[in-house]
Amino acid sequence: MGKQHVIVMAVLTVILFSSWVSAQVESRTQNGQAIYEEHCFRCHGMNGKGDGPDSGLQIVPPANFQSLRSRAKSDFELLTIVEYGVAFSPMHGFLGRMTDGEILEVIDYIRTMAPFIPNI
Repeated sequence: MGKQHVIVMAVLTVILFSSWVSAQVESRTQNGQAIYEEHCFRCHGMNGKGDGPDSGLQIVPPANFQSLRSRAKSDFELLTIVEYGVAFSPMHGFLGRMTDGEILEVIDYIRTMAPFIPNI
């Protein structure tokens, strides 16, 4: 094979791999959205602003994922909160109620609504 053929094959491989990765990310986000709508929407709302239909019934308001404080949380912090909940709040843990994959998918979906902004 000539040098041009190798370059063409490399470019095609990158394009195909990128398409595959994009499809995987889209699938994870769609799954995460369905999980969010089932388990999180009632408190956190459709846009993650903490304004879901059940939010007014709680003594401790649900997190607003759009706030800078929430957006500054690392994925690990979000994972810990979703798995174990938040003490002295209505946010209960989902460890054992959701698979690890489902928890990661819901975090991926939350990040589409409220991308990570590191503390400055």
